[in-house]
Amino acid sequence: MPSPRLRNKNKGAPLRRAAPFRRRLVVMAKVPVAGRVKTRLAAEVGVAAAVRCARACTAAVLQRIGTDARWLTTVAVTPDGACRSPARPRGLEVEPQGSGDLGMRMQRLFDRAGPGPVVIVGTDVPDIARVHVAAAFRLLGGHAAVLGPATDGGYWLIGMARRPHVPRPFAGVRWSSPHALADTLANLRGRRVARVATLPDVDTPADLARSAASIGRVVHPL
Repeated sequence: MPSPRLRNKNKGAPLRRAAPFRRRLVVMAKVPVAGRVKTRLAAEVGVAAAVRCARACTAAVLQRIGTDARWLTTVAVTPDGACRSPARPRGLEVEPQGSGDLGMRMQRLFDRAGPGPVVIVGTDVPDIARVHVAAAFRLLGGHAAVLGPATDGGYWLIGMARRPHVPRPFAGVRWSSPHALADTLANLRGRRVARVATLPDVDTPADLARSAASIGRVVHPL
């Protein structure tokens, strides 16, 4: 027998249960469509190989960190229509990233998540491990934000404690440039910011060869 819904005594409308306080991990993922993923890599290894790489990177990251009980994982996909696709990730919550540049989309994810610290990662860094995510959440116990630098001047992880309010660190960030990390840190000036491990992206054939062990042969349906 289903449990009765709580109702507002004054209006008779159902009351929404408050979302529980949780550590929340958001994995931002692109549907691996030719010409839209791994474009730098595609210029050197071909579009088909780049798509296979993107698919394998996504699979490896979700398999490695997506099922850890220490945090609640959501996959934020683009384009938004992928939320309704039969090929969406199984066993994980899926939500749309929405419109706008990378900063606008990440800010939206931070703003709308339930209560608790939030860490966002992408799928372009296949070396992401559970130990990195666990370290980020641990650091958020004493810092306003945490960043995982990438070797190209960007970053592969950003987390925020979101208390007493949600910072807005993405204004004017020069995305896809060597300045992305520095610009974000400048926006967080005056707050306690920690860092986790520096990890490489996969943008060249050499990167792909180096990360082969991390990517493996797993193929995810996304």
